[in-house]
Amino acid sequence: MGFETLKYEVAGNIAIVTLFRPQKLNAFTLEMGREIVRALDTAEDDDGVRAVIVTGDGPAFCAGMDLSVEGNVFGLDEAVDPLGPNAADIRDSGGLVTLRIFRMTKPVIGALNGVAVGIGATMTLPMDARIVSSNARVGFVFSRLGICTEACSSWFLPRLVGMSRALDWVLSGDILSSEELLDAGFAQKVTAPEDLLTEAMATARRFTSDTSPLSIAANRQLLWQASGASHPMEAHQLDSRLMLELSLSDGKEGVAAFQEKRKPKFPQPINGRLPRSLGRLKEPAFR
Repeated sequence: MGFETLKYEVAGNIAIVTLFRPQKLNAFTLEMGREIVRALDTAEDDDGVRAVIVTGDGPAFCAGMDLSVEGNVFGLDEAVDPLGPNAADIRDSGGLVTLRIFRMTKPVIGALNGVAVGIGATMTLPMDARIVSSNARVGFVFSRLGICTEACSSWFLPRLVGMSRALDWVLSGDILSSEELLDAGFAQKVTAPEDLLTEAMATARRFTSDTSPLSIAANRQLLWQASGASHPMEAHQLDSRLMLELSLSDGKEGVAAFQEKRKPKFPQPINGRLPRSLGRLKEPAFR
């Protein structure tokens, strides 16, 4: 499997995706977007992978879009009228990446080793955890470039850090320290640079040791979907259906293991599927 803009390896049951354009501070390109999606597809389809870590090579995680490319640097077709009949077909490349992460049935953990701005910051929002190096600096710098937030960050960021803080970060375009990220709940932990990957691996193991892959897939979708519900009754109806469905599958093994005082042996793998009560979330392919 060949990649031009990233490295892909599997350590134990954890896939490590490393953004690899160090000469450009891992700046994002359309090709990188396509390759991230392909790497996530690969991890999803690999029965031996239980979680994914995304990190960067060198001193940066991702310095945002590569603004040196020719044409529309954001990869958008300038011939399409944003208010015209084909407006629904306009898809920003970063959003296609974040939606792929959102649809994952396996945990995705960001290991932010350095600067992460623009898409370098927004691609991490749908991840299940963000472990940051003390060297990390994150910025939602769109106002300083004269553009709007992208990659679905207007949906994810307020849910992650609250509307007031999201407004402050986006309107100012400030570069945020690792301590600010931890205080806001954006980061789960700050580590020394040399301990970053070890801590990310430990987080991945916490998420996957003695846990049900089907339950993991259901719960990460349930939390995101319920967070957008207009009334708790919507969450009640959805989690009730899910509880019934899972209690007839992995839940039987979980209860039996508890009663027998042993570790559960949940069925492996789930082949990228979600419980029928959730359905399979689909988005158009990356173009």
